[in-house]
Amino acid sequence: MLQKDFLWGGATAANQCEGGYNKRGRGLALVDVVPAGKNRFPVAMGKLSYKDLPADSFYPGREAIEMYDHYLEDIRLFAKMGFKCYRFSMSWSRIFPNGDESTPCEEGLKFYDEIIDEMLKNGIEPVVTICHFDAPLGLIEKFGGWKSRQMIDRYLAYCEAIFTRFKNKVKYWITFNEINMILHLPFMGAGICFKEGENETLLKYQAAHYELVASAAATKLAHSINPDFMIGCMLAAGNYYPYSCDPDDVMDSILKDRENYFFIDVQSRGYYPSYALKFFEREGINLDMTVEDDKLLRENTVDYISFSYYSSRLTSANPEMQDKTAGNVFATLKNPHLKASEWGWQIDPVGLRITLNSIYDRYQKPMFIVENGLGAKDTVINKETGKELTPGTDEYKEALKAGLATVNDDYRIAYLKAHIQELMKAVEIDGVELLGYTPWGCIDLVSASTGEMSKRYGFIYVDKDDEGNGELARFPKKSFDWYKEVIASNGECTRE
Repeated sequence: MLQKDFLWGGATAANQCEGGYNKRGRGLALVDVVPAGKNRFPVAMGKLSYKDLPADSFYPGREAIEMYDHYLEDIRLFAKMGFKCYRFSMSWSRIFPNGDESTPCEEGLKFYDEIIDEMLKNGIEPVVTICHFDAPLGLIEKFGGWKSRQMIDRYLAYCEAIFTRFKNKVKYWITFNEINMILHLPFMGAGICFKEGENETLLKYQAAHYELVASAAATKLAHSINPDFMIGCMLAAGNYYPYSCDPDDVMDSILKDRENYFFIDVQSRGYYPSYALKFFEREGINLDMTVEDDKLLRENTVDYISFSYYSSRLTSANPEMQDKTAGNVFATLKNPHLKASEWGWQIDPVGLRITLNSIYDRYQKPMFIVENGLGAKDTVINKETGKELTPGTDEYKEALKAGLATVNDDYRIAYLKAHIQELMKAVEIDGVELLGYTPWGCIDLVSASTGEMSKRYGFIYVDKDDEGNGELARFPKKSFDWYKEVIASNGECTRE
């Protein structure tokens, strides 16, 4: 049985749901220049400068679902589900609009005071991601993002402002969202846009080092402000399976897993693993790494390890194996034993248990599943007649006003139920230490990978489409009441 204080909740990020990009003094941020459509990945990967985008580009993160103006309604819906916690991120440029100000923006701090106070009033524990694919655009233009060591001091100024302001309101913090994504989406993860002739591998690992140092320094700062703070790291997780029992395939899976664990090895153990040092040596990578950096990393390891899990991955040492499918940015070989979502993400509940055991065996620290879920296309129906409703039509709008719109998302319930069953096995049978579970996109939001609204994860539907049309009305899906029962029973109802 899960502990009585298990933190059931949900997760979002400012860059995908908050909106209000030009309100109350907020400055432009990284997300505000990442477009939807064919240019999204080239920009996110640092291959195409946002300055070279067409004038008619659509930036879905600027408005997102306008939680900025709807947070009271949204938090009350979370409370109705019985959330014990809610993971969200703060917008760095709402606190420091350009990133280099000497004092934080009071309007930005007040906004998060309002959100957190509403959460606490409803018995919801805040879990705050400090930097979730986010940075003030001013710092990217001034320093080139995390290419520069100067980002560390600006990040720490931001941390000091929020740690001090919310020291008696927030216990759980995450320094960087999915820090290993810096290797795959360098602009999204670190504000890096490559120039012709630059050593991209060197720049990615140098930026990663600066983020790792910043994380350690933030951990030190946090504990000096409030010793009871719990500071976590986060990775995009999911084990690589070997395609076969061929030893070369098995070794390849170990090497692929190391690419992800490298970051957490440093944040949890306090030093660079030997395999990483050997990799740097082979690749001729000489990082700007000081004695003070080493000391900071060694003395300020994280208190817990959080991660996202959507699917496992499959790899082979055989270069002829090319039958691939999509994943959480990571392309992977198709696993013949698994089904896949509409976006090609393979569905592997047992893989969550495997991942939990792999992480716990490696680090022996408390864990927190802070993202998990199924992105799917939802069909809105009239709950009384069962008739399908087309968004934007008069019939649809009338159903919204009458409270008759819903989504029968049994596919989402099945996905989440199977994963919850496996996390419970990991706790009860394997003995892993798990703090909580916050499914991703508990309310529909903009997809980070595609920029779409139609890739929906939520228990709560938001009336908005991929082109930005819609009235932003919210209503519960079938999964809303199901998850409410899961929380109320502390997961026990999933045993049925």
